[in-house]
Amino acid sequence: MNGPATIPHFAGRLRFVLGAFGLMAAILLWRVVDLHGCNRAFLQRQGDARALRVVAIPAHRGMITDRNGEPLAISTPVESVWANPKELAAARGRWRALCKVLDIDPHWLEGMLARHQDRDFVYLRRQIPPALAQQVMQLKIPGVSLQREYRRYYPTGQVFANVLGFTNVDDVGQEGIELMQNAWLQGTPGSKRVIKDRYGRIVENVESISEPRPGRDLRLSLDRRIQYLAYRELKAAMQRNQAKSGSAVVLDVRTGEILAMVNQPSYNPNNRDDLNSSHLRNRALTDVFEPGSSIKPFTIAAALESGKFTPDTLINTAPGTLRVANFTIHDTHDYGLLNVSQVVEKSSNVGAATMSLAIRPERLWNVFRKVGFGAITASAFPGEASGLLSYYTTWRDVERATLAYGYGISVTTLQLAQAYAVLASGGLLRPVTFFPTHGVPLRETRVIPSRITKEIVPMLEMVVSKNGTGERAAIPGYHVAGKTGTAHKAEDGGYAQNRYEAVFAGFAPATDPRLVMVVMVDDPNTDEYYGGLVAAPVFSRVMAGALRLLDIPPDDLDSLGVKMASVPAAAVAAQSPPRAANGTRGVL
Repeated sequence: MNGPATIPHFAGRLRFVLGAFGLMAAILLWRVVDLHGCNRAFLQRQGDARALRVVAIPAHRGMITDRNGEPLAISTPVESVWANPKELAAARGRWRALCKVLDIDPHWLEGMLARHQDRDFVYLRRQIPPALAQQVMQLKIPGVSLQREYRRYYPTGQVFANVLGFTNVDDVGQEGIELMQNAWLQGTPGSKRVIKDRYGRIVENVESISEPRPGRDLRLSLDRRIQYLAYRELKAAMQRNQAKSGSAVVLDVRTGEILAMVNQPSYNPNNRDDLNSSHLRNRALTDVFEPGSSIKPFTIAAALESGKFTPDTLINTAPGTLRVANFTIHDTHDYGLLNVSQVVEKSSNVGAATMSLAIRPERLWNVFRKVGFGAITASAFPGEASGLLSYYTTWRDVERATLAYGYGISVTTLQLAQAYAVLASGGLLRPVTFFPTHGVPLRETRVIPSRITKEIVPMLEMVVSKNGTGERAAIPGYHVAGKTGTAHKAEDGGYAQNRYEAVFAGFAPATDPRLVMVVMVDDPNTDEYYGGLVAAPVFSRVMAGALRLLDIPPDDLDSLGVKMASVPAAAVAAQSPPRAANGTRGVL
């Protein structure tokens, strides 16, 4: 009886369900049309705002090489970990694992995130190894991502550290050549538009906005082989003599190029965790010292140029002292009657002071100034010191006398090397430079007549003879010219009695000078503190090695025991120095 009555009720429900499905289909269809038609542009912008990002493309810094193309500073790719503070703060339960991998303090992380909640980017740790970066990304912590950067690496470590300097964590030069040539070396980052997922990982590169421009490579005049040799010998001398510090410079006479510049103490630019700031200085350029007797060749040059003296002029140095006003000048011995050449050979303070007092003070000042004392060089190195050369109108007789043998004037190691290059070049001042000149000096200016330097060079050769103070600077097979210097250290308005600066400056081969070298050892703490005992052996070893490395032929075959009869005439002419009419050795 009730069966037929239920059919209409069922049919009504079916129509209701079908109608509902039809309505939902219509709604969905309308929504599809709305999303893909009416609001497509708006929704696209919103999606892009959440997933599309513009990221920087790092550009690596230019490489620094020595004159032969050997790398001295290179930039290697590394990863840095960064985070979105809001997203990472919401994932507090994952902090422990992150801090453990990155070796950071959880309290530091909490404070850092709290301080930067209004930012979208903060670094967690910069420049980490690739393996560690991979461990971080395997954690899949929201808001934590990697960014490619470059880290500066110095293959030569301490050997070039004081010259090259270093960059900071952003690869910007902070010291040395890195600072001096930062604009040349630094690259320009590019940018690109990418899509990132919720973990901050790039899932698609959309477009390139600008291409990165890498920094330009920089070739220096330094020779890595000579630099290593000079560093090794200077460090050994420092240890042997228990000295406080030291520096050495090697120059190319013909071009003014700096071939080596080393300092002690140095530092490792690849690991600066426990860095002593005093070790950063390039002492060859920033530290000044009184040169002692190494200044005497320039005093002699002024005396010879005055016309009052010749190499054979006799000077009475007896009794080994000279009283000037209330000051007494001493020689180590009573040498008695010496000619000008012997004054240099014996390093007589009395003889040098006597000549200085006999000429006008402006003549001595002019020679000192013209060879570069009292002014910075053309190196353009950051922080270079100018030294001290007071104006001659302020000189009293005592100052005129002491200046003659290197007191009352201060110089840098590079300044002294530049001055000796003037003597080696026949009186031409050629600006020093850290960059190759391709065999041609930047410029040259005559500052001392060539006839004067031709008279001085044989005197400097006598210094390195068996009777001179610089015998330990001798090099078998080569004529060497140079001068020792030993000066008391200035302190507390006076001079310390038992603290010294030991210097040797010279060049080789003396018959056709190619290389100049100056060695300065500060405060040797042994019984051997003279320049001829401390600095001269360093000069000999380094200069001998440099001459061989550069294939500069010997000019003293006699010292090698070579029989002249067995040497072809052409070779003798090429290797042997010319002889003057009086039998003394001349200068090519």
